[in-house]
Amino acid sequence: MTRTRTHFSPLARFLHWTMAPLIVAMLFIGVGMVATVSRAHDTLIAIHKPLGIALLLLVVIRASVRLRRGSPPLPRDMPASQKMAAKGSHAVLYALMFAMPLIGWAMLSAAGYPLTLWGPFHLPPIAPHNVELFAVLRALHTWLAFALFGTVLLHLAAALFHGLIRRDGVFSSMARGGR
Repeated sequence: MTRTRTHFSPLARFLHWTMAPLIVAMLFIGVGMVATVSRAHDTLIAIHKPLGIALLLLVVIRASVRLRRGSPPLPRDMPASQKMAAKGSHAVLYALMFAMPLIGWAMLSAAGYPLTLWGPFHLPPIAPHNVELFAVLRALHTWLAFALFGTVLLHLAAALFHGLIRRDGVFSSMARGGR
């Protein structure tokens, strides 16, 4: 008899709960970076760049775990429109989690700035030095950050809906795993 998994794997849960606060922190650090000209600006940038690359690596691992292991099925009684919204929002989340650091890296490359991870360790440019390209990528990075923030809020709202209203196991499948 084949048993259907009802929970995400421990690795998937670890990656989710590691990335969630880091992504929220990145969004607020990004806002802080563009909103200040104080000494904090350099510190925020020094945190934002390597954290973005760390998140890029984590999302690559997370996507491969998701593709390899899949996810538990959604409840059978869940309306088809909600199932489509869940699958669509997850696709958008993954796309944004992958695109944001790549666009940030390309934006820095186009501006001619090195992407310093720590000390003398720099990543190579992934876009040509070009002021117009920098401007486009900067605007895109900003707008996608707003989209990511909105998608994260919708994801949180859906999680709370499943955990507090429907109580259908969707929230617990990621929150605490099998018991």
